[in-house]
Amino acid sequence: MISRDLIFVLGGARSGKSMHAEQLANDSARPVTYIATARVAGDAEFGARIAHHRERRPAHWQLLEAPIDLAGAVTQIDAPEHCILIDCLTLWLANLLCPPEGDGLPIDRYHAHVAAFEAALLNAKGKIIVVSNEIGLGVVPLGAATRLYVDELGRLNQRIAALSTQVTMLVAGLPLALKTAGRA
Repeated sequence: MISRDLIFVLGGARSGKSMHAEQLANDSARPVTYIATARVAGDAEFGARIAHHRERRPAHWQLLEAPIDLAGAVTQIDAPEHCILIDCLTLWLANLLCPPEGDGLPIDRYHAHVAAFEAALLNAKGKIIVVSNEIGLGVVPLGAATRLYVDELGRLNQRIAALSTQVTMLVAGLPLALKTAGRA
């Protein structure tokens, strides 16, 4: 039996996954820290997306930005009776594989970040809600870099789903339970 309280929320773009995760965090009746993985907006449209997320969050939630060291952020703020909402793994992976400096992290450093994040989740004492996109439902993308990203996100999503006590996928705003507490 898994003793941790780890909820994984997946979905496509504009599926409602972030709103659903925010509602779960709010319903937990615990203090919430929102970990944002996005880097500073590079264009107006992405800036508007970030602003929309900020406006929707309750003002009393704490915010921690962790575009690279997600494991360190979780470890720093994790506590019993606390809720951490991580939004989202998709942007975190992009930060690791496609940093603004141009060259991605060497694959061994990328895997080290993923392993450290996985360990932080395994050792967590509080409730953690993780959001990620499901992007592997379409055609195999052209280009090696894009295929690497899609493949690595699929692998990362599988790893987090395996650790989770609950996995929900959002489609058209509707939550579909893929894994519920007590059922693998």
